[in-house]
Parts: sequence; structure tokens; C-alpha cells
Amino acid sequence: MRISTTAPIEVANSLAQQFAARAGEADRRGQLPPEDVQALKTSGYIGMSIPTEYGGQGLSLRDCLAAHLELAQGSASTAMVAGMPLHILGHQREARGWPEEFFERLCRASVAGGLVNAAASEPTLGSPSRGGLPGTTAAPNGDGWILNGHKTWTTGGRHLTHMLVSARIDDDPAQFLVLQDTPGIEWRETWSDSLSLRASDSHDVFFKDVKVPAENLFQRGRETGPPLPNAWFPMVMSSVYLGAAIAARNAIIQYALERVPTALGQPIATLPKIQRQIGEIDLVLQAARALFFEVAGQWTGDHESWHKVYPRVVAAKSLVTEAALEVTEKALRVAGGISITKDLPLERHFRDVRAGSMQPPSGDTALELIGRHAIESYR
Repeated sequence: MRISTTAPIEVANSLAQQFAARAGEADRRGQLPPEDVQALKTSGYIGMSIPTEYGGQGLSLRDCLAAHLELAQGSASTAMVAGMPLHILGHQREARGWPEEFFERLCRASVAGGLVNAAASEPTLGSPSRGGLPGTTAAPNGDGWILNGHKTWTTGGRHLTHMLVSARIDDDPAQFLVLQDTPGIEWRETWSDSLSLRASDSHDVFFKDVKVPAENLFQRGRETGPPLPNAWFPMVMSSVYLGAAIAARNAIIQYALERVPTALGQPIATLPKIQRQIGEIDLVLQAARALFFEVAGQWTGDHESWHKVYPRVVAAKSLVTEAALEVTEKALRVAGGISITKDLPLERHFRDVRAGSMQPPSGDTALELIGRHAIESYR
């Protein structure tokens, strides 16, 4: 199935069913299935947020999120990998912060089967969203550059074809496009036994005297003003965790329908206590989903959205994350002891959504932004 001929949600649902069949084993092995990556490429899924003039579908943020929510119910790890180019290219479609010829080049490469992600985080840098110069360096070398550095949490790992690598040129921040097959790139598999998203291949990558052509330097210097808010990143990431929480809800309902204790003689789904517990789960999900899509529908990508809607994006991300944490924990309690074994996918969903609390905007930073907006709106 391809998005060019089929509704995006139908394609996402078909992919999710394929991914779900492999998700448990992928999590146990701590490896992203190559079959998942190939299915993403052949379906045209990565092109959803790419402008139509560059070969994509040009879907709105809301439509992309509706599809990605379906996809994430099959495998949160694979959805995280697919979500990276989805949010990067979707945001750039609105912001146009790169040279247009470079943006077109990356879009067309993605439509042709490329898989792109940023390589930004470093062991000593912390979150790139908080500023600071990267430790990765770029030195001039004839008609190009030589990169040396170490990046962490590079989701997609060796399956990436294009990496957007942040580096420093003296005291200037810079961004380079580095192709996966460039000599000097070394991967270290550091992610496979992590708490969350074990099959996302979010490994460490090292650049050792990597030669980069001059035309692959696409950004240099500090921005003159504050960066434009990126709604795509928090909303796409939120759809991954909300999808995992919905998958946990569905799994516990299926278990409740199939579990027939000998002392009861009928499914535990017939018990009022179980119905109340599932009701609590569904209520939390309904509220989170309602706010999530309400905010997504308000986002237009123009300056008014950046100023007025972005605080609501942060609120939706915060609420969805908390909802996913609550729902997956409640699902464990409904199932009881079996829930902490591999017999059910509940413990995987529980672990996967924990990563949502670590991705910006989060914590006090998110709450302060939401609070400032509330105060200013009241004034």
C-alpha cells in the first residue's frame, strides 16, 4: 500500500499490523527490524510532511499526526524512527530556515527512499534545545571539511541514509549533511538494553576524520533572533507515546475478554471492577486525545500559530505524556502479575512511554511556558 493511492490512515494501519507482529521480538533483541524500515520506504510514508512540489503529500500537521498515532500502536520504536524525518521536514516546510535548494535536495532524497535524522545530542552537551556549542568540530580541508566528534541517541542508527550533524567551526555553530556510507563513520551499539524504545537503534555514532563536501555545509552562525517554535517535534513525539498508551489499552481489553479463571467461569471483562478500571483508562485517553487533536487542528504553521498556538502545543505534549504514563501503569495493575512478563506487551508499552518525560519541552520549562501564556492571556 502506498499513500499516493490510499488514505494515509489506512496505510498507517496496515503498516502498524506488520510492525506489531515483529515488535515483541524486536524489543527482546534490541534491534530495529530491517523489514519495518523497508516497509516505511516502499509505502511512501516518510513523504507525508514533504511539500507536494518536492514529491511528497504535503499533509497538514493534524493529518500527519492522525496517521502516526495509528502507526505507533504497532511499534513505538519504529514510529520513533519514522517520526524523525516526519517532524524535521514538516517543520522546515513551514520555517524555510535552510537554503531552498538544500531543502529540496533532502526532500527528494527522502521521497526516493532516504531516511534522515539529526545527530545533535552529545555526552557533555546535554539537550541541544538548551543551547551551547557542540563538541563535534569541523575543520577546513581543501574544498570541504573534516568532521570529528561523538553523537548520542541517534535514532535510526545504521538504517539512516542522511544525518544532519551539528558541529562547531571555531566559535560558530554549524550544520552539515553527512551520508551514512561516508568513510570514518563508526557506530557503537549503546541502546539495545535501554529502558525505553529498545528497538529504535538510538545508538552512538562517531565521526573520525570524516570528509564532507563544501556543499554539505547548509547552516553556519548563530540565529539573529529567537528560533521559531517547532510544533512538529513535540506533537509527533507525543503521537508515539499516545499510540503506545492506546496499544496498552487495547491489549488489556483483549486480555480481559480472553482471561477466564476457573473459579469465575467467564471472562474477567464481565466483572464490574475490571470494567471500572478500564473505564478509568479510557477516560484518561479520551481527554488526552481530544486536546491533542484540538491543538493540532489549530496549528497552521504561520506566525500567528507560532505565537498563539505553540503554548497549547506544549500543554498538549505535557498532558499526553502524563496520560501515557498513567494509562500504561493502570493497565499493568488490571492484568496483575502476568503483566510484568513477556507474555503480554504491557510491560513494553509501560517502558516505552517513560521516554516521553525526557523529551523537550518538559518538566518545569514546559509548565513555566504554559503558565506565562495563561497570565498573558488573562491580561
